[in-house]
Amino acid sequence: MENTKIKGKQDFTQGSIAGKLVAFMLPVLLSLVLQSLYGAVDMLIVGRFGTTAGISGVAVGGNIMNLFTMLLNAITMGVTVLLGNYIGAKQFEQVNKLLSNAVVFFLTISLVLTALIVSFARPLAIIMQTPEESLELTILYIRICGAGFIFITFYNFISAMLRGMGDSNTPLIFVAIACAVNVTGDLLLVAVFKMNVVGAAIATVVAQAVSVVLSLAIIKKRSIPFKIERKHLNFGSEINKFVKLGLPLTVQGVLTNFSFLALCAFVNRLGLDASSGYGVAQKIQGFTMMLPLCIMQSMAPFVAQNVGAGNEKRARSGLLIGQGIGATIGLPVMLAIFFFGDSLASLFTDDPAVIRRAFEFLRGFSPEVIITCILFSYLGYFNGHSKSLFVMIQGLLQTFLLRLPISYFMSIRENASLTGIGAAAPAATIFGIILCFIYYKWMGRSLDRK
Repeated sequence: MENTKIKGKQDFTQGSIAGKLVAFMLPVLLSLVLQSLYGAVDMLIVGRFGTTAGISGVAVGGNIMNLFTMLLNAITMGVTVLLGNYIGAKQFEQVNKLLSNAVVFFLTISLVLTALIVSFARPLAIIMQTPEESLELTILYIRICGAGFIFITFYNFISAMLRGMGDSNTPLIFVAIACAVNVTGDLLLVAVFKMNVVGAAIATVVAQAVSVVLSLAIIKKRSIPFKIERKHLNFGSEINKFVKLGLPLTVQGVLTNFSFLALCAFVNRLGLDASSGYGVAQKIQGFTMMLPLCIMQSMAPFVAQNVGAGNEKRARSGLLIGQGIGATIGLPVMLAIFFFGDSLASLFTDDPAVIRRAFEFLRGFSPEVIITCILFSYLGYFNGHSKSLFVMIQGLLQTFLLRLPISYFMSIRENASLTGIGAAAPAATIFGIILCFIYYKWMGRSLDRK
């Protein structure tokens, strides 16, 4: 196994740092954009061919499903980091055990979450203070998407596995296939057969199923040299390792998404126009946040491989370069949503009240596009060092000390505008950056003493 080669793999331990990062980041960014098209296409087609209540149903239901998906993504980050460490240290036999143990773990957790989502769809929708007009539609969306959660699970696991190997191109193929199937399904079921939210949910599940089946076929054809071994198909020791890395991120992800659900509930209290406008703004917000997410997902395997190879100086250089890339690209995106957010919102609906509410939120939110690139570069760096406990702590502090209190205060004001609610995010992120900078300096001194 000493000469193991993986088609499409990036060796982050040598060569141009900027070149390696950009080459890895571009497919990751495209994958994230296409993933966002899932929900955006649902929203756009339901907005054009369904009802205003349908928009709210997709928005609220999508928020609830994102909570469970975030939980899953946090755990898969542990697989990405551990895999990167093993490959950087050339411990290839450990990779087979890790992947085999992970298959058993993710199969089990997907079945448990499916049962929970389907069983508790109604209580979840009610807790979200879903407007009465869209309550039943929201419940249907959650139950249908929840029934297909096993496909979400294995898409994310396979993608995390490949990212840990330095391959960001193959996951792009997977999500492109899923996106094409989802668009086709939405047009057929919602626009042609007028199935509204139900059609959007069915299209999403079918797209995820097709993506997973085809991804397995593509991986088999490419003959990746690491194997799923029957002797390791159990709850072995590797599960403890990647869960230990991913658990703090899971806690942070769940509680942070809880804060977003709480924010959605704050907005829902302001009425159907505000709920639908916020839902549209979230889809646009999702696209703008693709760059920070891309930087974090790329930084973690880059740093993990270099930590495994004992090259801390290169890991630090990657952090600074990632922050520079994010700030440079983020500036024009921020200006676009601040000045032209109403035009972007009009792509999803022609309801003037919904467009106005969406634009309100986007104006307050817009600085987040740049500063989150800085924050997420730090988070990817810390995750690559297996410092996920700190990542969790800073996330919880900024969420519960700033984001939620500011959002709530802004929502209860007389004639509340969504601009103030949107501004809570950048205020919290600035606080998170300060915490990360302090910890980075402390950690740097600790590493230099070793």
